[in-house]
Amino acid sequence: MTALILWMILAYGTANVVVYGKIFAGFRQSIYDVGNTTLPMSGVFRFISEMIQCIMCFGVWLGFFLGIAVYSPVHEILGVNHYVSWFFDGLLSSGAAWAINAIIEWFEVNRPNNNNQNQ
Repeated sequence: MTALILWMILAYGTANVVVYGKIFAGFRQSIYDVGNTTLPMSGVFRFISEMIQCIMCFGVWLGFFLGIAVYSPVHEILGVNHYVSWFFDGLLSSGAAWAINAIIEWFEVNRPNNNNQNQ
Protein backbone atom coordinates (compact mmCIF):
# COMPACT_ATOMS: atom_id res chain seq x y z
CA MET A 1 0.00 0.00 0.00
CA THR A 2 2.87 2.36 0.76
CA ALA A 3 4.34 1.74 -2.70
CA LEU A 4 1.00 2.65 -4.30
CA ILE A 5 0.72 5.92 -2.37
CA LEU A 6 4.32 6.85 -3.12
CA TRP A 7 3.80 6.00 -6.81
CA MET A 8 0.74 8.27 -6.97
CA ILE A 9 2.62 11.11 -5.23
CA LEU A 10 5.51 10.61 -7.67
CA ALA A 11 3.07 10.81 -10.58
CA TYR A 12 1.47 13.97 -9.21
CA GLY A 13 4.78 15.65 -8.45
CA THR A 14 6.23 14.93 -11.86
CA ALA A 15 3.08 16.02 -13.69
CA ASN A 16 2.82 19.17 -11.58
CA VAL A 17 6.40 20.20 -12.31
CA VAL A 18 6.11 19.59 -16.05
CA VAL A 19 2.67 21.20 -16.48
CA TYR A 20 2.93 24.15 -14.05
CA GLY A 21 6.61 24.45 -13.11
CA LYS A 22 8.50 27.59 -14.00
CA ILE A 23 11.60 25.52 -14.78
CA PHE A 24 9.80 23.98 -17.80
CA ALA A 25 8.16 27.22 -19.02
CA GLY A 26 10.76 27.75 -21.76
CA PHE A 27 10.50 24.14 -22.86
CA ARG A 28 6.70 24.33 -23.02
CA GLN A 29 6.87 27.56 -25.03
CA SER A 30 9.43 26.09 -27.45
CA ILE A 31 7.28 23.02 -28.07
CA TYR A 32 4.25 25.29 -28.58
CA ASP A 33 6.15 27.49 -31.04
CA VAL A 34 7.33 24.53 -33.13
CA GLY A 35 3.82 23.07 -33.07
CA ASN A 36 2.43 26.25 -34.63
CA THR A 37 4.77 26.25 -37.62
CA THR A 38 4.47 24.54 -40.99
CA LEU A 39 7.31 22.11 -40.37
CA PRO A 40 6.67 18.49 -41.37
CA MET A 41 6.52 17.23 -37.78
CA SER A 42 4.54 20.19 -36.40
CA GLY A 43 1.53 17.96 -35.68
CA VAL A 44 3.55 15.87 -33.26
CA PHE A 45 4.80 18.99 -31.49
CA ARG A 46 1.25 20.39 -31.38
CA PHE A 47 0.10 17.15 -29.72
CA ILE A 48 2.95 17.28 -27.18
CA SER A 49 2.26 20.97 -26.54
CA GLU A 50 -1.39 20.28 -25.76
CA MET A 51 -0.46 17.28 -23.63
CA ILE A 52 1.97 19.19 -21.40
CA GLN A 53 -0.60 21.93 -20.73
CA CYS A 54 -3.06 19.53 -19.03
CA ILE A 55 -2.25 17.67 -15.82
CA MET A 56 -4.69 14.84 -16.63
CA CYS A 57 -3.39 14.41 -20.19
CA PHE A 58 0.24 14.40 -19.13
CA GLY A 59 -0.63 12.10 -16.24
CA VAL A 60 -1.83 9.39 -18.63
CA TRP A 61 1.41 9.29 -20.59
CA LEU A 62 3.45 9.63 -17.44
CA GLY A 63 1.60 6.64 -15.97
CA PHE A 64 2.43 4.57 -19.04
CA PHE A 65 6.10 5.47 -18.62
CA LEU A 66 6.18 4.93 -14.85
CA GLY A 67 4.40 1.58 -15.21
CA ILE A 68 6.96 0.38 -17.73
CA ALA A 69 10.15 1.92 -16.35
CA VAL A 70 9.67 2.22 -12.59
CA TYR A 71 6.89 0.16 -11.05
CA SER A 72 3.47 -1.07 -12.07
CA PRO A 73 1.10 -0.90 -9.11
CA VAL A 74 -1.80 -2.34 -11.10
CA HIS A 75 0.27 -5.41 -12.02
CA GLU A 76 1.42 -5.88 -8.42
CA ILE A 77 -2.01 -5.37 -6.85
CA LEU A 78 -4.26 -7.06 -9.40
CA GLY A 79 -1.76 -9.42 -11.01
CA VAL A 80 -2.92 -8.75 -14.58
CA ASN A 81 -0.80 -8.99 -17.71
CA HIS A 82 1.91 -6.30 -17.99
CA TYR A 83 0.50 -4.86 -21.22
CA VAL A 84 -2.94 -4.45 -19.68
CA SER A 85 -1.56 -3.12 -16.40
CA TRP A 86 0.45 -0.42 -18.18
CA PHE A 87 -2.76 0.95 -19.67
CA PHE A 88 -4.42 1.06 -16.26
CA ASP A 89 -1.25 2.56 -14.75
CA GLY A 90 -1.81 5.49 -17.10
CA LEU A 91 -5.39 5.87 -15.93
CA LEU A 92 -4.36 5.57 -12.28
CA SER A 93 -1.63 8.17 -12.71
CA SER A 94 -3.96 10.58 -14.46
CA GLY A 95 -6.65 10.19 -11.82
CA ALA A 96 -4.19 10.54 -8.95
CA ALA A 97 -2.57 13.64 -10.44
CA TRP A 98 -5.97 15.22 -11.09
CA ALA A 99 -7.35 14.36 -7.63
CA ILE A 100 -4.33 15.63 -5.71
CA ASN A 101 -4.23 18.75 -7.89
CA ALA A 102 -7.95 19.38 -7.31
CA ILE A 103 -7.52 19.07 -3.53
CA ILE A 104 -4.58 21.48 -3.55
CA GLU A 105 -6.43 23.98 -5.75
CA TRP A 106 -9.45 23.79 -3.43
CA PHE A 107 -7.26 24.69 -0.46
CA GLU A 108 -5.64 27.54 -2.42
CA VAL A 109 -9.05 29.05 -3.20
CA ASN A 110 -10.54 28.50 0.26
CA ARG A 111 -7.63 29.44 2.49
CA PRO A 112 -8.37 32.04 5.15
CA ASN A 113 -7.52 35.60 4.26
CA ASN A 114 -6.25 37.45 7.33
CA ASN A 115 -5.83 40.76 5.50
CA ASN A 116 -9.54 41.68 5.56
CA GLN A 117 -10.34 41.31 9.24
CA ASN A 118 -12.82 43.71 10.77
CA GLN A 119 -11.31 45.34 13.83
